[in-house]
Amino acid sequence: MSKIRVRFAPSPTGPLHLGGVRTALYDYLFAKNQGGEFVLRIEDTDTARYVEGAEEYIEEALEWCGIIADESPKKGGRFAPYRQSERRDIYDRYTEQILKTDYAYIAFDTAEELDAIRAEYEAKGDVFSYDNRTRNRLRNSIALSEEEVQKLLAEKTPYVVRFKMPVDRTLNLEDIIRGKSSVNTNTLDDKVLVKNDGMPTYHFANIIDDHEMEISHVIRGEEWLPSLGLHTLLYEAMGWEAPQFAHLSLILKPEGKGKLSKRDGDKFGFPVFPLNFTDPATGNISQGYRESGYLPEAFINMVALLGWSPADDKEILSLDEMAKEFDLNKVHKAGARFNKEKAEWFNHQYIQMKSDEELLQLLKNSDLNIHIEDEKLLRIVHLMKERATFPNDIYENGRFFFEAPASYDEKASKKAWNDETSAILGDLILKLELADFKAETLKQTMHELAEEKGLGMGKVMMPLRLALVGELKGPDVPDILEILGKQESITRINNAINNFK
Repeated sequence: MSKIRVRFAPSPTGPLHLGGVRTALYDYLFAKNQGGEFVLRIEDTDTARYVEGAEEYIEEALEWCGIIADESPKKGGRFAPYRQSERRDIYDRYTEQILKTDYAYIAFDTAEELDAIRAEYEAKGDVFSYDNRTRNRLRNSIALSEEEVQKLLAEKTPYVVRFKMPVDRTLNLEDIIRGKSSVNTNTLDDKVLVKNDGMPTYHFANIIDDHEMEISHVIRGEEWLPSLGLHTLLYEAMGWEAPQFAHLSLILKPEGKGKLSKRDGDKFGFPVFPLNFTDPATGNISQGYRESGYLPEAFINMVALLGWSPADDKEILSLDEMAKEFDLNKVHKAGARFNKEKAEWFNHQYIQMKSDEELLQLLKNSDLNIHIEDEKLLRIVHLMKERATFPNDIYENGRFFFEAPASYDEKASKKAWNDETSAILGDLILKLELADFKAETLKQTMHELAEEKGLGMGKVMMPLRLALVGELKGPDVPDILEILGKQESITRINNAINNFK
């Protein structure tokens, strides 16, 4: 296989997890780095766990992240269809093929029969496994005579197709990230390849599709590492060249032990899904990064560094820059601990890199329902963005620009207001009524008042800030005054004077 081709093959059984996004991202980055192609394939053979809307969610999430497939169910491609549920005729053909080899057999055991056998083993303190030690005593085409098998088939008795695991073979396996390993086939069971409804399991459909779609490298989570021996033997059984494999480590909980889960997100207050997801069965909404105010560039930058280190330990990289640097050999073997504060740090960096105009547009497109002219809003963005981690922080931290204070911070009030303050601000109002309401002019006006009264600037600025904001926070007071305008500013000062009478 000369052309580099990789695939991301999620199951539509729910929202796309952070770990799934990272797998898709590493697939994408590797393909772009190698001048190859990235395929999105939907593995929907597990009809019992299928969730309505999950496929559309996956596609929308990847698009938001900027991970655009070269071939997909939506886009099509030369190896279509890209949904496993639409590839039944292909699987049927290969099922016939593998049953002609010595690598597969059909098994008629019912679920009840197998449960009974498991119970017998458990009663003896043992664990049942359908493998080379037990298959000769069970109801399958190995243990039964040809006549019995044909009779059961004629009676349309349900059956599954199982892989016939070779006896006592040592498999030498290789993984790009984890290196060499070996496994003895006596430790592996006879996995089901085709279910009794005729649909293949992940194991069989997966290798058929990868072969048919000319996948050169399979990049997937470490939970599939125990299946590497089986998948290697399946390629052998079919007489195909196996792709190269790379198994990614887990994304770990913030405390570092165990796989990151939705429960961790709920506990520590961060999303584990890229977008909000509404469970069609319960109506419950799971929080997403997009709706929480994360920029896609920041999110994907954060995800990329959960298990991979670029040259010179750079932290801020665009998708194109990541693609130029990405190397599977530099992906970490150890799990990567998720850090909420670091995720927020990435978003803060990208917020600061946005122009005022871009942030203005983000605020206008939000659900904040802001009613203020663009010129003023642009100035607010410019003044407030430095401390913003999320776009909405500009509004939340600068709420005083949009609504007058309903109360005054008690601690700030004791610090800023005394018996003389009302008279000082009353004199300031007289000057403001005559002033040109530009920040530089207003600054000079306040200096003049302080000089006339023989006051330090703090005696004017602090109570004025309290009157305008309700707290001792915010950007320069002259800027606040200019944006609020003459009428609103004077109204707020009068409100404060009346409040502290």
